Amino acid sequence: MSPGGGVGGPMKDCEYSQISTHSSSSPMESPHMKKSISKRKWEVFPGRNKFFCNGRIMMARQTGVFYLTFVLILVTSGLFFAFDCPYLSEKITPAIPVVGAILFFFVMGTLLRTSFSDPGVLPRATPEEAADLERQIDIANGSSTGGYRPPPRTKEIIINGQAVKLKYCFTCKIFRPPRASHCSLCDNCVERFDHHCPWVGNCVGKRNYRFFYMFILSLSFLTVFIFAFVITHIIHRAQKTGFLTALKDSPASVLEAVVCFFSVWSIVGLSGFHTYLISSNQTTNEDIKGSWSNKRGKENFNPYSYGNICANCCSALCGPLSPSLIDRRGFIQPDTPQPATSSNGITMYGATQSQSNMCDQHQCIQSTKFVLQAAATPLLQSEPSLSSEELPLPGKNTLGAPCAMVTLGQPTPPSSIPNLTSETSLSEMIPLQEDPENHPFLTPEEAPPGMLPLGYVLTHSRTMHSLSLVSQDSLHEDSVRGLVKLSSV
Repeated sequence: MSPGGGVGGPMKDCEYSQISTHSSSSPMESPHMKKSISKRKWEVFPGRNKFFCNGRIMMARQTGVFYLTFVLILVTSGLFFAFDCPYLSEKITPAIPVVGAILFFFVMGTLLRTSFSDPGVLPRATPEEAADLERQIDIANGSSTGGYRPPPRTKEIIINGQAVKLKYCFTCKIFRPPRASHCSLCDNCVERFDHHCPWVGNCVGKRNYRFFYMFILSLSFLTVFIFAFVITHIIHRAQKTGFLTALKDSPASVLEAVVCFFSVWSIVGLSGFHTYLISSNQTTNEDIKGSWSNKRGKENFNPYSYGNICANCCSALCGPLSPSLIDRRGFIQPDTPQPATSSNGITMYGATQSQSNMCDQHQCIQSTKFVLQAAATPLLQSEPSLSSEELPLPGKNTLGAPCAMVTLGQPTPPSSIPNLTSETSLSEMIPLQEDPENHPFLTPEEAPPGMLPLGYVLTHSRTMHSLSLVSQDSLHEDSVRGLVKLSSV
């Protein structure tokens, strides 16, 4: 084997071990935590909605009327294509089933697009956003310490010279944008809320209003188309065999005519009403409440109208479609920091492995410095007695309490504890060399304990006992010199 190959092998193993180490999961990670992180937002959506196809389909919970609408359109159109179109295409023109098929597919497409889409639901405020909003409300109202002050329910903004009120939603913890409202059935704030339509099984708002309007408009054309050609079919048969015989020969046509007759009035009327709303740029909610007037001269004129029917229609039907704000298929980001285990076995939250190692090294250095300073500088106890207020508590360090015995390596225990009198100096306890540098910045009276200049004689009136002195032979002379310099810096 070549020398390059011999070196390359261990290098590859080292690189592989590094990759596997970083990719491995932490000891605190469990399968339950991984599963919770991989959840999507629609699984924990706070509103009363139903989701299908991994969040791609969003509907209201009350979908019974939607299924009725779907079945009525499907059955009526199916009977028309099965029993009327063969006769009409043969006797009149083959274009009748083609036009009917185009209308049918357009109606079903717009219905499903309206029912399965997000109508413009506004996301609820997070706890941090709600707390920040409440803080802003308190600041605006003036902080009141005595008593509860509810937040204001409205704010006013100016849109095209008209004052518009923004209402506060206590469920979503937000100030609703203009033209938004909270749907009581879906329990969501919907942007440009029009109404909740049980026939489509969803709210009608900013993101699906154009599809709702195209649905009811195309359904009106389809209903009128089927009703007209069913009557044409019956009349053609009645001219040959008689009216009663024609009814007996085509019972499906009779059923289609009855269904279309009773539904065409409501569908056509609804289409006309929403055509008026689009031309004036209003919503059903605003029209029912009488919020705006179409006349510019009045005080409550509609600030959202462009003053032109064509412009209003283009804005409602041809404008850009805004994206969904709830991101129902996105993954949930964990709100709480993931636990990470440090090297000493203590669980630390929000810290990475490198941070925990740095903390451990820092704590080790601080502990070593403290121990060595305790060994180099005798700890003096001027008042051995402690009052009842200064009694040391378990797990709490007190300044007046004596320090515990600290051991460095395996030192030889001292034979006796010497006494420090007023004439005893620190240099006599531990033989040190004179430091040529003087420190004019601190006077002996201003020097705190542990930072006394070299050669300074301790002049204390009482006899003081050294609590923990490590024997001189356990420390190297160079180490002691460096430690005392460290303590004097």
